[in-house]
Amino acid sequence: MQEDILINWSPQETRVAVVENGAVQELHVERTFERGLVSNVYLGKVSRVLPGMQSAFIDIGLERAAFLHVADVWHKPPEGESLTAARNSQPQIPIEKQVFEGQSLMVQVIKDPIGTKGARLSTQISIAGRLLVFLPQDDHVGVSQKIPLEQRDALRKRLQVLAGEQGGGFILRTNGEDSSDAELAEDIAYLRKTWARIKDASMRLPPKSLLHLDLNLLQRVLRDLASDFTQSIKVDSSEQFEALQIFAREFMPAAAGKLQHYKGERPIFDLYSIDEEIAKALGRRVDLKSGGYLIVDQTEALTTVDVNTGGFVGARNFDDTIFKTNLEAAQAIARQLRLRNLGGIIIVDFIDMGREDHKTAVLTEFRQQLAKDRVKTMAGGFSQLGLVEMTRKRTRESLAHLLCEPCPTCEGKGIVKTVRSVAYDIFREILREARQFNPREFRVVAAPQVIDLLLDEENQYLAGLSEFIGKPVSLQRDTTMGQEQYDIVLM
Repeated sequence: MQEDILINWSPQETRVAVVENGAVQELHVERTFERGLVSNVYLGKVSRVLPGMQSAFIDIGLERAAFLHVADVWHKPPEGESLTAARNSQPQIPIEKQVFEGQSLMVQVIKDPIGTKGARLSTQISIAGRLLVFLPQDDHVGVSQKIPLEQRDALRKRLQVLAGEQGGGFILRTNGEDSSDAELAEDIAYLRKTWARIKDASMRLPPKSLLHLDLNLLQRVLRDLASDFTQSIKVDSSEQFEALQIFAREFMPAAAGKLQHYKGERPIFDLYSIDEEIAKALGRRVDLKSGGYLIVDQTEALTTVDVNTGGFVGARNFDDTIFKTNLEAAQAIARQLRLRNLGGIIIVDFIDMGREDHKTAVLTEFRQQLAKDRVKTMAGGFSQLGLVEMTRKRTRESLAHLLCEPCPTCEGKGIVKTVRSVAYDIFREILREARQFNPREFRVVAAPQVIDLLLDEENQYLAGLSEFIGKPVSLQRDTTMGQEQYDIVLM
């Protein structure tokens, strides 16, 4: 796999595209005034405890109160037992016995605010470095599960020696597998220094203060996105290129040599038609090379993906056509999930297949493609209805939610009432008003297309309605109104 990372920077917005073998796989967008909050540490103030929901609302200075569930409240595990094991073996302490209203609490954001939901918090603080994750409240030393099992014990022992007796736990990240003792020791020192600054700020600053700001998107590219497969990291800003070089030399020297300042005349995203890919990723329909297509619908509760054969008729028989379309769809769906950053529950409706070996092959291909995702995913098998249910961890807004807003005309429904339906709503509203009030005249203010229908095809019924209520009905166009909007003015 060949991977390139392209960075398009402006003072208002940073855009990052991860390109694998010439195809865009991931898009990351960070706006200066809308930076994500995940990993930020705050000194919060408990504003409300809800025993029935086993949760609490914490004021951290945002527009909406953040949310702390009892499962995310940290408490020291028994000697020699990890936090996960302690949670599984011991009964959970009710949240009302752990926090109280007005209490100051150090918390970390683990999920950004999404839709109408506030940020989700944890009282277990973790600070990510280049090679390690520091757990200042814990003494556990662990190793990423992505590192082969046979290497973990030796790495864990090395890390325990380097961590010493100063307290705090560490988890070795995947990219720290081949690191030297000097590199690990440097990361440990950096993380301990960061934690010391956070503790000092928590003693000096008032509640609702930001104690620790996570790295910006440019810096997270080097920490989280760059890997051994990354060939180049192209940046189109000389200022940001120099800043990244300094940051990389200090914290990520392996990535420093991959940094390149892009000086081409064409915009950097034009190299791989990335703006076109963004436009496609905001649409419902995704065309497949075979002639089939996907329909992606995102709702508040879940995302559905429907696979269709479209114009693909195949070369042999119908079963072969369906199998090939589903195989191609499995690859495309996994890519679309990453590209659109879709999370939560996802239901995939592959085209029905009669052969079990075809089902197994499609499911195997789908899981192999999902394994390339940096975000944790879990896919089940085919249900009795032929659906595949899966989940993808959601930590930030999807691409559509980030770049778009609900249509002001349909208010996000995707449909509007027909002109005739609106006209009949107006007739019923006039009748209701006539029973309650006795004005001199009723004036209908509505969109031009509604008024045109009332003057043309529905003119006879409008005249009959006017005669029935004994009052004149006048009409007025308003070009600023949407098709469903209207107003009945009592004159």
